[in-house]
Amino acid sequence: MPFTPEALYAQIGQLITDMPDLRNHEWNTPAGQRWLGRAIALVEESGNTVDAIAFKVTAQSLTASTYSLGHDASVQKMTSILYHALAVAELRAPAIAQNGFIPVGEPFTALAAVAGVISGAVDSILFIDPYADSNLLTDFAIQAHEQIAINILTDSQYLKPGLIPAVRAWERQYGTGRPINVRLTSPRSLHDRLIIVDRRTAWSLGQSFNSLATRSPTALVRLNEETALLKVQAYELIWSTANSPS
Repeated sequence: MPFTPEALYAQIGQLITDMPDLRNHEWNTPAGQRWLGRAIALVEESGNTVDAIAFKVTAQSLTASTYSLGHDASVQKMTSILYHALAVAELRAPAIAQNGFIPVGEPFTALAAVAGVISGAVDSILFIDPYADSNLLTDFAIQAHEQIAINILTDSQYLKPGLIPAVRAWERQYGTGRPINVRLTSPRSLHDRLIIVDRRTAWSLGQSFNSLATRSPTALVRLNEETALLKVQAYELIWSTANSPS
């Protein structure tokens, strides 16, 4: 079954996020070979026959020799084709799904991507991140409209020292105008990074909010309705049993 435009955009974005170090021959491993196979398939799925052939031929010409003069050029060509496929897929995707790919060194892109997700909230936003820190409030949650309930679920094992003071300062400044609540799960039980909007729409984030756009590229991907429903149900149960910080 062909990918929907949104699904193809998400898949290519995740592919780039997961890209091995091709220049240092990480393609020449079982994981690297699986990545290459997936990359060839997705470039073919994008519909550009010229790019698909060029990517496949270039991938097949990679050499394990450290001294191959053409190796870096091949890697650059493959990378360029992948980013072109990503750009085309993004143009075809629904507007709500666009701008979900977050490159390294583009903090404004990260802010804009999250803002695009939470701007449509009419009731509540649940941020789920085991490593949530104060910047989750100062950079991201602050972009939500007034009266939207902000809920943060984080892991008690990895509780950052700046998070609770930032929450208390938020409460003093905004009061009931911007309601906020934080709960802690049992140690090492939280693994997802999610944004759940209005207990209905769920978005998956490839890394924690405190490292967006700083270490590696990542993607903010809207989950399909069935998966989103399962996530909402699961995290409502986890929320109900989590503890408030002392």
